Amino acid sequence: MVRPQLNSFPKYESSLKQNIIEEVGSAVYEFLEKHVNLSETNSFTTATTNSFNISKLTNDDHKQIINLNKINDARYINKFLELINSKLSDGGLYVNCVQTYALRRKTILSKYKKPLSWIYYVADVLFMRIFPKLPITKKMYFFITKGRNRVLHRSEVLGRLYSCGFEILAEQVINNKLYFVARKIKTPVFDHHASYGPLIRLKRVGKNGKLFNVYKLRTMYPYSEYLQQYIHQHNSLKEGGKFNNDFRISTEGKIFRKFWLDELPMLLNFLKGDMKLVGVRPLSPHYFSLYSSELQNKRKQHKVGLVPPYYVDMPKNLNEIMTSEMRYFEAYEKNPVRTNVNYFFKAFYNIFIKRARSS
Repeated sequence: MVRPQLNSFPKYESSLKQNIIEEVGSAVYEFLEKHVNLSETNSFTTATTNSFNISKLTNDDHKQIINLNKINDARYINKFLELINSKLSDGGLYVNCVQTYALRRKTILSKYKKPLSWIYYVADVLFMRIFPKLPITKKMYFFITKGRNRVLHRSEVLGRLYSCGFEILAEQVINNKLYFVARKIKTPVFDHHASYGPLIRLKRVGKNGKLFNVYKLRTMYPYSEYLQQYIHQHNSLKEGGKFNNDFRISTEGKIFRKFWLDELPMLLNFLKGDMKLVGVRPLSPHYFSLYSSELQNKRKQHKVGLVPPYYVDMPKNLNEIMTSEMRYFEAYEKNPVRTNVNYFFKAFYNIFIKRARSS
């Protein structure tokens, strides 16, 4: 059954306040009051995850849409977000909430005593997290749940928002839900090849500046690749040029990265001719944009490689990484074979003898 629509309330701020508080509590109202204009007339406030209730809106230039029902209950989340995007004007605000995986775990473990809490938690992970990803159990999962109350990681939700044309302005945990304010900045990407599986394809900048698919084992939660800009804005770079406190990386992903298991599928790129054995590492378009124009031009002239100069020089920050790569290119252009042989064996020594690791 579709929950009642809050947009049917009288257009008085006091009445709206009363109904919002009755629906989700005073703390949520205070969050809304802080981040949106509740007296805005070109606004739609609802409590739904049914796309029909959004599609029936005749106005396609709303200043803001506020949805008080958690997005976990939306059957097709991206289609729902794409529809929201189509009903907002450029720069329009979208407010919603999600019960993240971490908040769900905290609730379960605090609700029951041990060992019952852990038994419940393991069963919940098995049915709610693993079943939807396995072809043999996926249909059964959606038949039983109808797509409601899905378990979503924070990075997946934020990534879906960015892929659907939004940027995040504010986040706050209230009543065991993560409330967010997003702003429409563009049309959706309409990613028809999104994958939950262990093998993923990532768009990377290759020779001549062309994008190609790099094959890797998944180390991040789904849709995390759309959060490059968000992570760069909120997390500083640590030694090695990676991001500090990157919440996009899953527990198993950290293990894969530690032993380079995630990079094994890149051998397919080597066999296809997209990459060579020794060369600079493939970069995402956003990370590529952080490089100097001189180094960008150098990168466009050469193939990327499986064994990067990073493991020879072990640079600690972005400037040192760029210096290291430029040094490699200068040496390679003078003597390609000797340079690649030297870099390969130096990298081999650092990795297996000195136990060098990518940050």
